[in-house]
Amino acid sequence: MSIQSTAEKAETLRSLHVPGDPLIVTNVWDSITARIVAGAPGVRALATASHSISEAHGVEDGEGLDVDDALAAAQLIVRSVDLPVSVDFEKGYAQDAAGTLDNVWRLIEVGAAGLNIEDSLGQAKAPLYDIDTQVSKIAAARQAGDRAGVPIVINARVDSLAGDPSSWADAVTRANAYLAAGADCAFVLGLSTEDHVARAIDEIDGKVSVIAGANSVPLARLAELGISRVSFGPAIMGLTLSHLQDAAAGLTARGTYPAELGFAF
Repeated sequence: MSIQSTAEKAETLRSLHVPGDPLIVTNVWDSITARIVAGAPGVRALATASHSISEAHGVEDGEGLDVDDALAAAQLIVRSVDLPVSVDFEKGYAQDAAGTLDNVWRLIEVGAAGLNIEDSLGQAKAPLYDIDTQVSKIAAARQAGDRAGVPIVINARVDSLAGDPSSWADAVTRANAYLAAGADCAFVLGLSTEDHVARAIDEIDGKVSVIAGANSVPLARLAELGISRVSFGPAIMGLTLSHLQDAAAGLTARGTYPAELGFAF
């Protein structure tokens, strides 16, 4: 994967983040899921989900994989498709700016066009990195891209509301600080209602992305409100495994063959 090719994919990925016409990314976790999703009509970019990748490797989410294994998993997915790939890079596998810069540089080298970087210290979404530390890490990720000549797309996760639904002011402050530090999009967890989404769009000085699930604000309405990106995280693995479990139960009970047994991959 050449730096020029990665830079072009990063530019493409950035161009797809349009308020009101959001990028919808169906999260993947290995080569086959990447290729299947990339082949679906209308799909223009992919995103990984660290939780799903961790489950596939038999470890817990929250940097259960070390950085070398995480990079190897990312590289496998990137090499499997021609589309831009945004990598869920957890906390950057580093606690400070210097380590983040080094690791994001390595992520660019394996061909990632974008990354998620989160601000929580643990799996429970609390406590969070202090804002100055997280701002320095996001600035370091941007610096890595600048040095490589790759405008890597930074989707900066804001976990304030996920840890404490009353922490609205902190969430907005963090989102704006992260955008000012070089993030392309503020990925705000906990925007569970139309009012929350509308308020975030109004108060955050840049593009906003959300995670969606079965009971979330409908996709069409998220677009109308001005969201720039929607992802689904490990819920896509859950969707896949639910279908697999249902099929296994039916086959074990000597039921009819599911038509999907003929799916060509």
